[in-house]
Amino acid sequence: MEMGADEVKAFLSYLTNERGVSVSTHKQALCALLFLYKQVLALDFPWLDEVYRPSRPARLPTVLTEWEVSAVFAEMRGAHALMARLLYGTGMRLMECMSLRVKDVDFGRREITIREGKGNKDRITMLPLALVAALREQIAYARSCYDEDRAGSRPGVMLPDALERK
Repeated sequence: MEMGADEVKAFLSYLTNERGVSVSTHKQALCALLFLYKQVLALDFPWLDEVYRPSRPARLPTVLTEWEVSAVFAEMRGAHALMARLLYGTGMRLMECMSLRVKDVDFGRREITIREGKGNKDRITMLPLALVAALREQIAYARSCYDEDRAGSRPGVMLPDALERK
């Protein structure tokens, strides 16, 4: 017996409506059928590309209240607290915050330049006034660590392949 468009559509509808399979299971079944017809049987069925493909239901994000955010921040200390506040106050992503450099912070204009963010794009975001003092302290601390390392003749930051890039 040969399966045509009606049988494939009926099977996929059965999976969705009667079996209640997840969207990913439905997509996996469709991809398996596409592979079977195109790669194994070497048959081209243009209708197979037009078969209904369910989409994942939209999910609303969980948003903390102001009080909950304050409670979380109250439990954090040091650089981690500063990073969490930067993420919250600027909208930066975690890796953007991790790769933040001193030269990217402009205290005069109260701006932070985010380099190579999502989509490998640069963008500018605001520097929250409440974080200016803490950022200045962190930069001063980093500078003192750097100065101590230089005074102790310890090597600086390791940059893999830095000489090859020159």
